[in-house]
Amino acid sequence: MSEGVAEGPPTVTLASVSASRAAVLAGAGVAFDKVSPGVDEAAVKAGLLAEGASPRDVADALAELKAVKVSLARPGLVIGADQTLDLGGTLYDKAESLDEARERLKALRGRRHRLHAAVVVAEAGEPIWRTLESPVLTMRPFSDAFLEGYLARNGEAALTSVGCYWLEGEGAQLFERIDGDYFAILGLPLLGLLDFLRRRGVLGI
Repeated sequence: MSEGVAEGPPTVTLASVSASRAAVLAGAGVAFDKVSPGVDEAAVKAGLLAEGASPRDVADALAELKAVKVSLARPGLVIGADQTLDLGGTLYDKAESLDEARERLKALRGRRHRLHAAVVVAEAGEPIWRTLESPVLTMRPFSDAFLEGYLARNGEAALTSVGCYWLEGEGAQLFERIDGDYFAILGLPLLGLLDFLRRRGVLGI
């Protein structure tokens, strides 16, 4: 750094291709770049589950892996995030077809499930901050007719979320109760992250 030239705040990179996470971060006024973490999530997840990891542990481990991997190649702060759906201790992945989405929503109907949303910030290949929120969501006992109409109206969009719903849209109609952090449900626990970014000089105090 040249003498007399002040060093600016660290750059921020989101190691995610999630449109929802990017929208949450951008909506909060954070300037950032977005890159793919380049992680084979399915393989890593399978390995972790084979070792007996819980859905909560899987979310945390994947968030760290994404942040650390990208931070080895990019300067500044790198945000890695992951979210898992936990129904009675069983981890569910995104549905791959509307038939699978139908069965997923039937399994969730009238029951409580958790969304484990982890965020890890890494710098120069080392994790330096993390948080994890686990909101609890209770689906109402909706009718089969409502379910069929919901899938018909939302189509392939239902497959882009692990729970086959978006609370920002019609998915809100599936629920009777939500306990926990709303931003965590969207995939990015935000308030603690914003506090960390303020302490690092990225955002104003």
